[in-house]
Amino acid sequence: MRQLIKNVHILTIDEEMTEISHGFVLIEGEVIQAIGAMTEKLPAADTIIDGKQGILIPGMINTHTHVGMIPFRSLGDDVPDRLRRFLFPLEQVMTKELAQASAQYAVAEMLLSGVTSFCDMYYFEDAIAEVVAQMGARAILGETIIDMPTCDFATPKATLAWCESFIEKWHNHSLITPAIAPHATNTNTPEDLAQIVVLAKRYAIPITMHVAEMTYEMEEFAQRYQQTPIAFLNDLGYFEQHFIMAHAIFTEPSDLELLQSKAHLVKVAHCISANTKSAKGVAPVKEMLAHQWQVGLGTDGPSSGNTLDLFTQMRMFANFHKTYEHDRGLFPAKEIVALATKGGAKVLGLDHLVGTIEIGKKADITLIETDSVNMFPIFDAYSALVYSANASNVSDVWVNGRQLVANKQLVAQSVTTLQENLAQQMTEFVEEAKKRSEEVV
Repeated sequence: MRQLIKNVHILTIDEEMTEISHGFVLIEGEVIQAIGAMTEKLPAADTIIDGKQGILIPGMINTHTHVGMIPFRSLGDDVPDRLRRFLFPLEQVMTKELAQASAQYAVAEMLLSGVTSFCDMYYFEDAIAEVVAQMGARAILGETIIDMPTCDFATPKATLAWCESFIEKWHNHSLITPAIAPHATNTNTPEDLAQIVVLAKRYAIPITMHVAEMTYEMEEFAQRYQQTPIAFLNDLGYFEQHFIMAHAIFTEPSDLELLQSKAHLVKVAHCISANTKSAKGVAPVKEMLAHQWQVGLGTDGPSSGNTLDLFTQMRMFANFHKTYEHDRGLFPAKEIVALATKGGAKVLGLDHLVGTIEIGKKADITLIETDSVNMFPIFDAYSALVYSANASNVSDVWVNGRQLVANKQLVAQSVTTLQENLAQQMTEFVEEAKKRSEEVV
């Protein structure tokens, strides 16, 4: 099938940052077959979509989230130490059905906001993978491994043993990449962390983990190991392979220097909204990029950052980093859009497939309409995306050549039905959440 998207302002995000102000893109099957200006002869197609001079960009990539956590959204948002007082206890009542219903809703939210690929860490990840594959999104998925009994497994060793079957089941899927997801440096034993490296190397799959996120994590490593968490993981061999660090807020200058020779292997999922909402701090992204680290944008879970769209992340990234560095000219909008697309693809190891609009790449594409009141006038398309646009401006989305969003609606699902299904599964969770809220207050 050949689909022609015409009358669009194309931001390719390729190496030259090629921009075509009035162009077209031809999709054939799963891939981008042709790109050009409207002044050229348009290629034949089975389906023609008039972009009405909207902005066409590569699908955005969410480098870190927890799609099973929609039920936690707006719960205890302003409570200190929320992770240990709310999230860990309430996750004990998480069920496979609830995680799956949450994942359906979360994937719908991401698709409707132009996110075509994401990296997830949660429980019941096989059930989540089934949902993601059915909905047609692209994802890296890892079961949480943590040194405590969970809703899914009694021990981290049991989780690790199960991970092998999960990896083997999804290893050759066209959209799903299995991963290993230890929760954090301070919530797993050194022995288990070492075993995770062995397993990841055996199957050549990614590892994703929360790193250098908590002040008490940093204090514990300084006292127990006289090292930073990043230096500790380096000694275990984590930076010899595909390793995605979520947050890395407390990256030290010594960490930057330590990994200088391995810069191409250092991948950071930067979650500015969640990090600042929790008052943890602003990761030194300027220094990371100066040291050639790969950085992409992430939302964290819907309990932490509340939304799963990258428009929020792009705007907050601009505002916080410019303020943090006292430099209005830092991180022009063009660079921020690149972080949300190509940068994320590099972090997830998907840049050979997606992240740019180029001939031969997979057709993961997002169209942003420019008719809404907040999108006029546009002098600079990149600035419009970072400072003016929001998720509601996304009109059409393709993943792997399949159109999943058309005219701001899911093609194959109903948001109302997904919400009703999630609400039905949340009954027991809501009761426990109310009890927990009363105890904490």
